[in-house]
Amino acid sequence: MEPIVGIDLGTTNSEVAYIIDKQAEVLKDHDDGIVPSCVGLDPEGGIIVGSAAKNQAVVAPERTVLSIKRRMGTDETVDLGPDAYRPQEISAFILKALKSRAEKVLGRPVAKAVITVPAYFTDAQRHATREAGTIAGLDVIRIINEPTAAALAYESQRSGTRRVLIYDLGGGTFDVSIVKIEAGVVEVLASTGDNHLGGDDFDRKIIDLLVEQCRTGLKISVTDDRAAMARLRRAAEAAKIQLSAAPFARIEEDHIGMRDGSPVHLSHEISRGDFEALIDHDLSRTMASVNQALSDADLLASQIDRIILVGGSTRIPAVSEMLAAKFGKLPHSGIDPDLCVAVGAAIQAGREMGLEETGVLLDITPYTFGTAAIGELDGALTVDMFVPIIHRNTKLPTSRTEAFSTVSDNQQRVQIKVYQGENPNALDNVLIGTYMFDLTLAPAGSVLLLNYTLDLNGILKLEAVEKKTGRKINAVIENAFSRQSKEAIAASQDRLESLWNGPDAPSGPVADHPAQGDAADGLPHDVAALLARAAGKMPDAHEEDRAEIAQLMADIRAAAKGKDADALTAPMAALEDILFYLE
Repeated sequence: MEPIVGIDLGTTNSEVAYIIDKQAEVLKDHDDGIVPSCVGLDPEGGIIVGSAAKNQAVVAPERTVLSIKRRMGTDETVDLGPDAYRPQEISAFILKALKSRAEKVLGRPVAKAVITVPAYFTDAQRHATREAGTIAGLDVIRIINEPTAAALAYESQRSGTRRVLIYDLGGGTFDVSIVKIEAGVVEVLASTGDNHLGGDDFDRKIIDLLVEQCRTGLKISVTDDRAAMARLRRAAEAAKIQLSAAPFARIEEDHIGMRDGSPVHLSHEISRGDFEALIDHDLSRTMASVNQALSDADLLASQIDRIILVGGSTRIPAVSEMLAAKFGKLPHSGIDPDLCVAVGAAIQAGREMGLEETGVLLDITPYTFGTAAIGELDGALTVDMFVPIIHRNTKLPTSRTEAFSTVSDNQQRVQIKVYQGENPNALDNVLIGTYMFDLTLAPAGSVLLLNYTLDLNGILKLEAVEKKTGRKINAVIENAFSRQSKEAIAASQDRLESLWNGPDAPSGPVADHPAQGDAADGLPHDVAALLARAAGKMPDAHEEDRAEIAQLMADIRAAAKGKDADALTAPMAALEDILFYLE
């Protein structure tokens, strides 16, 4: 049976898990299974991932990237040494490291995964996560929400009907979901949250305090000193962790800067009370989401049977105290909050492999999806009235169709702007993308049926049909954040392979030319020859063929290096067929 692993791709830490002897286990390699979500360049220019990258962040911040998850779904790039990378590429390095770890521990190639995302991740962020998996050489079988995965980890083997609230406060995101579990069916009733609230924000509050202490107490400015700011970030994170177990934390940073030609040292003590006061507003925001989730699920606090904490930031004592005051019961902490999401992902991966036939996962969309249209807003006519098509908390998968009319005779095109959000004014929601449809010439008022389909991964697809002619119209997307062409993804795959020198890398960096790299890696002659032929055809192939060739080449390399003859047969035959057609 081809393995499918479960991956928690976190802001601060990531893990990979798998079903072993019918139990979901986080895969470890001389550690606790936690891989810091950090990517860096070593002094020789090779990619490093995890603890090695995190350890160099203080001394080489210009060669290290942290918390990339917060940029997923944007068109931003980040600098890593001399080059700029898209968020998907940085995340792909993390996924590649997890993939390599799984292959080392399991002793076989791994090419498929279930990956978790925050429940409140947007359509663009989900697309970006899938792209990162593809770049890393993984077929992303399913994307599931992190709170849902946590519920699977805690409750999958228990009997009876339970309503569970999952409070997920990680390094960069916050989610709260309410789940009903009955007879093996995990049904999400409500989900809400904030994609920009987490432990990184708490760290920032302490950093701001330390920066001000440097300015007023030491009479120096450190904001333009990347190394000093990296040190303060590390000190702030350590203090936050210490305050979860102790009432005070002392921060000592020698030689933090220079004043009048002499080094100055930072010494500052922060109490748990001071820290809780700094983050009180942020914690109050999380409780607003808790109340919203209860309202959406039409439940009272007293009807919640269990509270589950997920994410390292839930170790802050104020979190448990706040939830206990609201629900009259202490949160459950039977599984490490840093690991339970990966464990749940592995359970779902096991279901995808057919290891558990009775379980059913019913997830929802936390957002409303719709479009902008002409209508009244606050008593005035506008072209930006938000028309909901799929409402939030709708079960997945789902499909909805609405009718729209043209506004002029012989209208040639129509522009569809896709938004997600809850505001009546479309401009106050998140623009997913703008689509253009070419129309058959017809009188004004001709009906266009617009269909929105959300798949099990919460990813949106569009289709339009002219009611009169029955003609289906293929949408041409004008702008959609994070979505890259197949050619761009293939180029990123090649870039990753050429730079890969991370933990458990199969054989070091791969040469720029595929044929040279394959020969250097000692692949069997027939395999290397086939890959060389494919590499030669790539430049002249159609965009879709290039992407398929690149994926098949990656599958063949993985199977060959894993000495899995059975896994080689199908991709080699498929690649031969494509090359025969091209030749």
